[in-house]
Amino acid sequence: MKKLIVLPLLAAMFAVQPVFAQGMPLIGDDAPAFKAVTTQGPVDFPADYKGKWVILFSHPADFTPVCTTEFMTFAKMVPEFRALNTEVIGLSIDSIYSHVAWLRMIKEKIEYKGMKNVEVTFPLIEDIKMEVAKKYGMVQPNASGTQAVRAVFFIDPAGKIRALIYYPLSAGRNFDEIKRLIIAMQTADKYKVATPADWRPGEEVIVPPPNSCGVAKTRVDTQKDTGIHCYDWFMCFKQLPKEEPKAEGNKP
Repeated sequence: MKKLIVLPLLAAMFAVQPVFAQGMPLIGDDAPAFKAVTTQGPVDFPADYKGKWVILFSHPADFTPVCTTEFMTFAKMVPEFRALNTEVIGLSIDSIYSHVAWLRMIKEKIEYKGMKNVEVTFPLIEDIKMEVAKKYGMVQPNASGTQAVRAVFFIDPAGKIRALIYYPLSAGRNFDEIKRLIIAMQTADKYKVATPADWRPGEEVIVPPPNSCGVAKTRVDTQKDTGIHCYDWFMCFKQLPKEEPKAEGNKP
């Protein structure tokens, strides 16, 4: 009798686990498509955002202090992101009514780091059934079975996942890094380069390593004439204009 009880329980446990694991898109994957109700009306993703970069992020819950500071910061940065052809979309496992009440409270009552009367104009997804959160691996049972972790997905104009960052429930996001990463990826796409550690717009970028001995020798021998300087054949840098690129289609 015990075997008859235990085996079905084990089967059920293993059946539940993939529900959370199956929706973990990785870098280079197509961003999972979805339709959702938001505080700015219905969204059909990624169709509604074709040709734009998108920051899709999740937060644990409405009416929580860390999330409130994050939403105020995101809202203030919307013009900066839009100047980079980038839209912001938020998500939590809360109802649209909870979202609306919380965003109204932020605007009417909350002040943080000199920010007040902040209106959140980007869409916030209602995801009570966790349908979108599960597609993106935002619900992680060992952290919480009823709240989304602080996930950030960077999606390019072609609808591809280009980067993702996960934060625990207790730590607020670094928005300077979120913006820096968008600019770095757009710069890499436009100029066919890579960016070094802690790179900022206007600093030198890395020229991709040569793919043959001949190219390596030519690059080192002609570096002064080409505006490139090399520490060795595989590690060469060049200067780019100090500006934040604006994307057009797949390019910044």
